[in-house]
Amino acid sequence: MKKILLAAAIASAAFSVQAKDIVDTAVGAGNFTTLVTAIKAAGLVDTLKGKGPFTVFAPTDAAFAKVPKADLDALLKDKAKLTAVLTYHVVPGTVMAKDIKAGEVKTVQGSNVTLATTGGVTVNKAKVTTADIVADNGVIHVIDTVLMPK
Repeated sequence: MKKILLAAAIASAAFSVQAKDIVDTAVGAGNFTTLVTAIKAAGLVDTLKGKGPFTVFAPTDAAFAKVPKADLDALLKDKAKLTAVLTYHVVPGTVMAKDIKAGEVKTVQGSNVTLATTGGVTVNKAKVTTADIVADNGVIHVIDTVLMPK
């Protein structure tokens, strides 16, 4: 009887675990507060909670802190520019670090980013500090600098 109850409890716990999409994974990590705020301001929450898959090069709060405060405040108030900046950090599909090849790749925003793999992975010279944070609808690679489209 105890084995049956334990099995039922384990099964119940497995079904109560919620899937974590890109947004929920970023929120849970705790070091993407500014990114999540920007995603909400741009109206991209539903998109990044969507089916995907997406590869997101996610700047940390420390990366956003490198952007002058006045520039960041202005960006957060300009939805069109903010959307362009955020979608510049997203590549369609799931690309794990081991599969990254040096060269240019098109972002969701429409412009290309340049990936390099010498001495670790970089995106337009932003260093990937943590790779392969898997979400249900893609993968997050943590970067140390906010990418700005030309």
